[in-house]
Amino acid sequence: MVNAAINQGIPPVVEHSSKNKLVCFSFVLCFLATVSMNATGSQQERYEAKFPNIIIIYADDLGIGDLSCYNPNASYNTPRLDHMAAEGIRFLDAHSPSTICSPSRYGLYSGQQIYRSTGRGGGAFEGPGGPSYLKPGTLTLGGMLKQKGYHTGVFGKWHVGLTWFDNKGKRLGGGFDNSLLIDYDRSTPLIDGPNARGFDASFVTPNCPTTDPLYIYIENGMVPIPADRRHLRSTLPNPAGKWRWDNDEGWMAPGYDFLGADLMFYEKTEEFIVDHLKNSPEKPFFTVFSTQIAHAPVLPAREFVGTSGAGPRGDFVVELDTLVGRVIDLVKELGIDGETLILFNADNGAETMHVDWMREDHDHDPSAGLRGMKRDAWEGGHRVPFIARWPGRIPQGQVSDQITNTTDIFATLASIVDFTLPDDAAVDSFDMLPVMTGKQDPAKPVRPHLLTQSFRGEFQIRKGQWKYLDHQGSGGNNYERGALKKYEIKETAPEAPGQLYNLAADPQETINLYFKKTEVRRELQALLQRLKQEGRSAPVQRKPVGFQNIALIPFTDAQVSK
Repeated sequence: MVNAAINQGIPPVVEHSSKNKLVCFSFVLCFLATVSMNATGSQQERYEAKFPNIIIIYADDLGIGDLSCYNPNASYNTPRLDHMAAEGIRFLDAHSPSTICSPSRYGLYSGQQIYRSTGRGGGAFEGPGGPSYLKPGTLTLGGMLKQKGYHTGVFGKWHVGLTWFDNKGKRLGGGFDNSLLIDYDRSTPLIDGPNARGFDASFVTPNCPTTDPLYIYIENGMVPIPADRRHLRSTLPNPAGKWRWDNDEGWMAPGYDFLGADLMFYEKTEEFIVDHLKNSPEKPFFTVFSTQIAHAPVLPAREFVGTSGAGPRGDFVVELDTLVGRVIDLVKELGIDGETLILFNADNGAETMHVDWMREDHDHDPSAGLRGMKRDAWEGGHRVPFIARWPGRIPQGQVSDQITNTTDIFATLASIVDFTLPDDAAVDSFDMLPVMTGKQDPAKPVRPHLLTQSFRGEFQIRKGQWKYLDHQGSGGNNYERGALKKYEIKETAPEAPGQLYNLAADPQETINLYFKKTEVRRELQALLQRLKQEGRSAPVQRKPVGFQNIALIPFTDAQVSK
């Protein structure tokens, strides 16, 4: 059933089976030689000696059908991500906490649904929007790992909200024009930026780097060059006359680079890793490489233009695939491949116009046949790729049907580093480490249920094959007019105030069983209400597996570095 579903481009939902170029700095080559000499003859001993290094590569607006290892009908190939999946585990039923950027990023860094921060949903920040969804006192992923001795860094898109002040000390709200009112002396170092939320080092943009002004770089809580000039959309390339759609005009810093954003974020990530190994090789590192690919506007770096054969967005995803390959090549060159866990995930499904244009122009479906797109509560809005690779610890070639959420990364990493999570932290996070290491019985789901939220903050609850939506319609996009009208599906229970789907029989969510399966619906309604009232969906008194209990799979140095 698993392979059949993959061949159809539609991941299954019921079964539970577990089955280059380096952009280097001038000092890297000398350092690599030193690392290699230190590593010879003792790799396995070093792998057993300390917690793993951890790298999260976080993609943006990337649908389940955007990688060729998930979608055999993709109009381009993603060989490096496909190979990463073959070397580790690929989850077929992975979900983002929300169907839009900022709330999902809150979920990654906190292990919680946005409801825990706002009491409802949450929008995507623009301009000097904030304050941070990560409130003071929230245990963050970076903060947790710092407590276990990690050197932590984040590079790329932040987009969890920041606090900015004007020259009178008043906190500014969102809105592009408010960017000109920022008093950078009063506002920095940022009181709720990455360095105040568990990261030792950071180089980020406040919002989406190419969509939402303000267009500035923030390094370790400071703004080296303030925004003082107007960005005009007309200065950017406009392939096919449409792909720079969603680039908003607003205030930018001089020298801000729209086309090379992700190359820069990779370079900063590489620099952090190399510097760390040079200065503190005895400590593990944790870093988040937060790309903007494939968020609109579609602006692949110049070296990737025309590489996919599937238009600008295909080129953009090829750039992402290449950067993933560069990360893997880097850890191999540094001799730390077998002691480095790499996770790949995305914040939500593909953007509406991207799905439409890729279907129409390139016969490519970012949603892989599922109903819905970014913002929607249907599967296409929140079912995302999730891949984990850790040579010597995660068996190769696994494919898992376990239901999982981005929030689960928190408890999984806590389990690896033997951190006992307090009951008031990461309250929506389940430990997926036994699944990754092949120790979980495939017939026993780790998650008894899955909680997600749509663009409007409305809830979806999943239990096994059954999915309940506590609202009518998509929860996000309007399918009654415009370009999305062609994807409208006639409602089978238009009078129903909510939706109930059997994903095993109806993975496209076309038949609403709200009135026909009242017992199932009431059970899920009661479960949703309980999870909201109890303030958590994860169990209490979670016990970590512990690094010392993760079996080391025999391997040779050649196997690790090949």
